[in-house]
Order: sequence, then C-alpha cells, then structure tokens
Amino acid sequence: MEAAILRETELWIDRLVPVPSFNDLLKTFVRDKAAERSRWGEMTRRVHFMFGGDSPHIDRIAAMTELIVLALDIADDLQDKDNTEKSWMQCPNELSLNAVMALLMGTLGELGRLRAEHPGEPLPDPGEAALIVMNAVNGQYRDLIGDIVTEQDYIAVVQQKSCMLLKLAYYMGYGGLPEARSIEPQMDLLAGYLGVVSQLANDLRDVLRYDVKNDLLHKKKTLPILFLLGDEDGEFTVIRRYYEGAVGRDEFLKQKSACLDYIRDSGCVEYTEVIKTLFLQKAEETFEAIEAAEPAWKERFRELVIGPREDAEGEAQAESTEAAT
Repeated sequence: MEAAILRETELWIDRLVPVPSFNDLLKTFVRDKAAERSRWGEMTRRVHFMFGGDSPHIDRIAAMTELIVLALDIADDLQDKDNTEKSWMQCPNELSLNAVMALLMGTLGELGRLRAEHPGEPLPDPGEAALIVMNAVNGQYRDLIGDIVTEQDYIAVVQQKSCMLLKLAYYMGYGGLPEARSIEPQMDLLAGYLGVVSQLANDLRDVLRYDVKNDLLHKKKTLPILFLLGDEDGEFTVIRRYYEGAVGRDEFLKQKSACLDYIRDSGCVEYTEVIKTLFLQKAEETFEAIEAAEPAWKERFRELVIGPREDAEGEAQAESTEAAT
C-alpha cells in the first residue's frame, strides 16, 4: 500500500472512530493489510489517471478502495476460519465482525459525504460501489454453500466473487468521470479475465500445500480440484472418498505424501496453467483495445495488473483477496 494511501486510511479512521481502543484496532488491521503490499488502492489511482482524471481527492478515494477490500478480506477469513496469523483472526471474532461493519458502512458513508461536499467533481457513486460489493457477497455465498459442480460453475462463481473486487478498484478510479459509461464495459471485461487468472494462481498454490490453507482439507471445489475429482478411473481414490465423507480428515491427512505426489503427477497443474494462460491472453487483448487518455498511465496500469511487456506471458499481478477467493 502506497504511503499516501495508508495515511488517508488512518485519517479516515481518526475522523469516524472516536473510541480509542476501536481506533487502534482498525489501524492495526490496516497496517496488517498494508504489510501484504496491497495494491487495490493503487489500481484505483492508476485507472483514474489513465482515463485523464485529475481529482485532488484520488488518494482519499483509493484509501476507500483499500478499506472496502480489507472489510471483505476479514469477513472471508472469519467465514473460512483460516489465515489465523492475521491480526483480525487473533482477536475476538465479534470485534472483527464489528470492524467489518464499520469499514463497509463508514467508507460508503464517507464517499457519499465527499460527493455532497464537492458537487460536480469527478467522484464515484457510493450506490454503484455498494452494488458491486453486493455482487461479491452473492458470489461468496455460492462459494460458502459449495454451489460449484462443474468447471462452468467455478468460472461463474469466480467472476461473481473474486472479479468483483477488481471491478470495484477500477470503478472507484473512473466512476466519476464523464466517460464512465463508455469506459465500464471494457474495464468490467478486463476485471473478469484478470480475476480468473489471479484466482487460478491462488488455487494452484493452495492445492499444492498441505497445511490448514490447503483447499482439499476444506473440501473446496476449485478448478484443479474439479480436475482431480473427475478422475473416476484413477487408482488414487482417497480424495474423492474424502469429499464424499467416506474418509475422515485424520485418515486423509495420513495420505499426505501420496496425495501430493498424485496431484503433481495427475496433470491438474498443467491443465490449470493452460486455462490460466487462455484467460491471460484474453485480458491482454482486452487491455490493448482500451483507449486511454494518458498512454503513459495506461502502461503503468498494465505493469501493475498484468506485468511488464517483456513478461507478458507471466502470471498476472492483479491481487485476489481471499474475500475474492
């Protein structure tokens, strides 16, 4: 997180949270997020400048992006009961839940007040931002209830959940500009492609680890796992039996070494990489078609979310929070 954006988040907390202990708690959460080198707010800034924006409030708006994403990150970790090293998972859950409500409501309220104080200036609509967040919440619900059976279901849920956070970061940058409606279709398409790329990268990391973050242990259905579950004729059936409930968690953990060997040899990694590359190529094509007012800022935005041109085939750098994943 850029220093200017971090400073704005702390100013926001000071304005809206007069209770000293709650103020300190929120700042602890923000600094924890900043330590991840969070780039959500910077996406907002670069999109704004890419389309010719010059709002003096852009750092403040970018801070709002960071705060909304932080709220969804906290909620996601509370629901999944993972990322136990994070500060919001090491305090009572009820306090972290209160922080989620404060971050969401306070940020949207602050955006509304900013618009009221500066009528006519290029500022995003808090109602539109709230609807984007609501779409992400609907996607999260589908993920929580395991509403994924096919690969098509997986892509649909990712685009409804994870991609919405990229859409939010982009919208907060261009939403107040006169050309917002014409900008929206391509930016939404770009968010949809890059969100899938980033989620697939996360899913590959999580299926190849064998700790509490492993998606298999939580019986999640990601693209590489759907590939594994579809191997009905394979000799290594413990994964499918674990998902069906025929094998318990302890027995499954005993198969750790053999399971990881099977995953590496199954072809699921290579298959997921192919799908990721296809979505990255679509993102590249969409990005190139964007007509930016400021080409230099367009290139800087590309470096942030896709990578430099000499590494165009590399992994997209758009972040996905676990609120998005």
